[in-house]
Amino acid sequence: MSKITLKKTVALLTCVVSLIGVSACGNLVPQPKQSSSLDSTAPAVTLGQEENIEKKILDVITKADNAKDSSLLSTRVDGPELQIRSSQLTVLKDTNQPNSNMDIPSGIRQVILPLNTEWPRNIFVITQAAQDQQAERLLVLTQNSAYDNYKLWGLVRLFSGVTLPKFPIQTIGAKSGSLDDTGLVATPREALAMYANVLENGSSSVDASKVTSGQFIQQLSNLTNAVQQAVSANQGWQKQVFTPDYQTAKIMRASNGGDLVVAQINSVWTRYAGKGRQSEPATDAEKVLFGKATPTSMMKVTYVNVVALYIPPTSEGAKIEAVGAERQPISVQAIPDNK
Repeated sequence: MSKITLKKTVALLTCVVSLIGVSACGNLVPQPKQSSSLDSTAPAVTLGQEENIEKKILDVITKADNAKDSSLLSTRVDGPELQIRSSQLTVLKDTNQPNSNMDIPSGIRQVILPLNTEWPRNIFVITQAAQDQQAERLLVLTQNSAYDNYKLWGLVRLFSGVTLPKFPIQTIGAKSGSLDDTGLVATPREALAMYANVLENGSSSVDASKVTSGQFIQQLSNLTNAVQQAVSANQGWQKQVFTPDYQTAKIMRASNGGDLVVAQINSVWTRYAGKGRQSEPATDAEKVLFGKATPTSMMKVTYVNVVALYIPPTSEGAKIEAVGAERQPISVQAIPDNK
């Protein structure tokens, strides 16, 4: 092969590789850059690209919802949202009862675009409240590499009355944070550990005074108290263990230097109904996932929780604030009585 032919072949291969990189995300993937987020002066994704990404994601979710088929989700849904939505669709298919928690309002209040040029890249989207006054949603869209589609990684319903920190406008973009960010009342890693401890131990947690209680903690407390009344009557017990998935946490730095953290916290809820008693599912979703299995005195339920925490800068001296959450059982098992 001549030198001229070789150069043409290399040029053609380079062009093909470049085209593959773009087409993998429907012409939405910015090409890799060598500069770091500190060198960037504009978002890695434009607002127009974000709108196109969001449309593609919602189209896939709508098709899966209409078909009640979770197998259609994987091309545009990932992470804890894939686990949660797959479970929700299983429940929907069984009950045929609409679940408003699955709704994603079409109105957008704010888009927080990534300034960093490395991967993974995250886009935070805050929706407006739906017409039926449902809570606003915080969506996290993630692209793991230059050749992957952006996918809906996480969705939380924002608590009523919360005020999110301010972020740079879309033409500027926001910096990504890290688990060990300093200058805050706690690092994101520490804040997630504290919040998981409060979820697990309630008001008796050593970290209870450092975190705002929030609606999620209160709802969880109400449910566990109701179950406790039932099991206590028969000398039963219950236990919940919450474990943060630190490495997958998504973090954006606010204009004031605070961090908005969205993270998955896995939990296992074990319930013992008492000797000679049957442990029953505690919610409608648990009932569907339990199916026609034979109840025993002990039940183990695995939940996926997604939480959004605002960690203020040290200068504010404020508490870590939970601003939104989502919770869904993904597995329900009866534990044999001989174990």
